Amino acid sequence: MREIAYDDLVKSVKAMVMHTASHLPEDALAAIEKAYQEEKSEVAKSVLKQILDNAHLASEEDRPLCQDTGLAVYFVNVGEDVKVVGGSIRDAINQATEEAYKEGYLRASTCDCFDRHNLKDEVGYNLPAVIHFDLVPGDKIEIEYAAKGGGSENVSRATVLAPAQGKEGIKNFVKQVISDAGPNPCPPIIVGVGIGGTFEVAAKSSKHALFREAGTPNTNPDLDAFEKELKEELNKLGIGAMGMGGTQTVLAVHIEKNPCHIASLPVSVNVQCHSSRHSHITL
Repeated sequence: MREIAYDDLVKSVKAMVMHTASHLPEDALAAIEKAYQEEKSEVAKSVLKQILDNAHLASEEDRPLCQDTGLAVYFVNVGEDVKVVGGSIRDAINQATEEAYKEGYLRASTCDCFDRHNLKDEVGYNLPAVIHFDLVPGDKIEIEYAAKGGGSENVSRATVLAPAQGKEGIKNFVKQVISDAGPNPCPPIIVGVGIGGTFEVAAKSSKHALFREAGTPNTNPDLDAFEKELKEELNKLGIGAMGMGGTQTVLAVHIEKNPCHIASLPVSVNVQCHSSRHSHITL
């Protein structure tokens, strides 16, 4: 049984969170640069240039990419042959999140659902983190992290279609969600689509799909073709960068598919803004 010290886990996650707040990952940066080159509208092109300038300044000055520094979302694969010594994995991730958000001067955004008061003095600074655990073979801990802002999360949707609606029904639902979203999620966006499973599995899959490097091919050839088709259709909506109109509304569409019940076809769409702040570490 391999052992990892609690403090080492805290240190690693904290460093990842602080770095991610101000450094746009290479895949997102490359996708925006590609959109800038391919954009046909001069107005939208100017907006994309400002987005790129902001990303470079944030990195150079080590300042947050956006005032909405998001809720901390993690997907954690825990090896069956690894043990954290000195505390729990959940506590370590929450401690790291709180310390990173405090020391990085990142906004605390968690609040009570009803009276909307900030929970930083009760639960913790920007806590609790949203953590999805999975138990896997091996002796390592893999941690995927993303800062998920409110603007993109607010336009995300889930439904359960009739099986007969098939791919055409899925396409129409995704198009309607993005059309309704308009400029609100700060396009150009990345679109995660979860298909199948149950209602909550589809939602979780659509969120996890956003962690894939922007524009990388889907390992399933049929899904890869469907992603390309959806991206083309969504870019025809003409929403453009920050809703200013244009040809580049969507940077990428990523799909995750799961088996489902014979009587249902769950579909979820989770949206990420152009500031796709995500990181991945292995301990």
